[in-house]
Amino acid sequence: MLKLEKINKKAGNFSLVDIDFTVGKGDYFTLIGESGAGKSMLLEIITGIIAPDSGNILLNKKSILNTPTQKRKLGIVYQKPTLFPHMSVFDNIAYPLKIKKFSKEEIKIKVKQLSEDTEITHLLKRNIGSLSGGEMQRVTIARTLATDPEILLLDEPLSYLDVQLKRGILALLRKLNQQGQTIIHVTHDYEEALSLTNKIAIIEHGSIIQTGTPQEVFQHPKSAFIAHFIGIGNFFKGQILASEHQSDLKFFKTSDIKFFTNTREEENSEGYIMIPGEAIFISDEMLHSSAINNFRGTIKDIYQTRSGLEIVVDIGVELTAKISNFSFEKLQLRVGKQVWISFKASSIHFIKN
Repeated sequence: MLKLEKINKKAGNFSLVDIDFTVGKGDYFTLIGESGAGKSMLLEIITGIIAPDSGNILLNKKSILNTPTQKRKLGIVYQKPTLFPHMSVFDNIAYPLKIKKFSKEEIKIKVKQLSEDTEITHLLKRNIGSLSGGEMQRVTIARTLATDPEILLLDEPLSYLDVQLKRGILALLRKLNQQGQTIIHVTHDYEEALSLTNKIAIIEHGSIIQTGTPQEVFQHPKSAFIAHFIGIGNFFKGQILASEHQSDLKFFKTSDIKFFTNTREEENSEGYIMIPGEAIFISDEMLHSSAINNFRGTIKDIYQTRSGLEIVVDIGVELTAKISNFSFEKLQLRVGKQVWISFKASSIHFIKN
């Protein structure tokens, strides 16, 4: 549906370099990166606000490089709601329809449909100044959808909302996408992206450094930067060594600890490993199973999360296991308790320097 081909743009000391990606019809595509990575500039190039120095943008296999912004069939929602403060909610949503010369009856029907889709029917007669931040962002989304965009572009639309309001907008965006709306969402928040998207691209210093599903990126980050940026725990620097007893396995040594790994990297390769917290088992006794990595350690910290608990165990290095509330109660875990932790050699992901 939308394809970017070798997009380059220099602005002062910053450059977008060879940006390539494809967004399919119905995708929820998230572009994620740190502040200043080039996310917003890329959106402005897609919308036509600024022109690239080279490259091409195809929408439905046709170049839109020379198509004016207002004719690109794209709608954009920014960080802060952009509404007319002197108009009612109804008139704000109706404004682009009036510009397109819709009849009064057509406008009434369209605004009703959009307000139902964005769950703001009860706000139509309200003035903009009386709305909460979340309500204003819903109105902004409704007005943007009034133009019937083929792709809805979102530039950090949740940045200024508190947790409760953010959840409401996330649910709305998920619903719109499930109804078939193609979305490109720019954010620096990986958790936000993970809850919505089916395809993700990570941008660093003006270059796309990894694309894939959220699961692919989270489970197999291509660099230490990505692993740190998306908040992966159990991340260690070290070296691959030969295993004395297991010919099909190797060791990864970090500090004075060795982990079994089934990596195919050569011996003496230096790099990083990550061990997903979900892959680590906690038990009162050593497990005799395919989880060949077994260590005895002491619980140092316990953190409650929305999905369960994170248990920090010191085995010489600190490892964090993610477990359910049920397992926590069953094992009667507490800070200071001695436990065994176990994980498979295959659960270790190695990133070479």
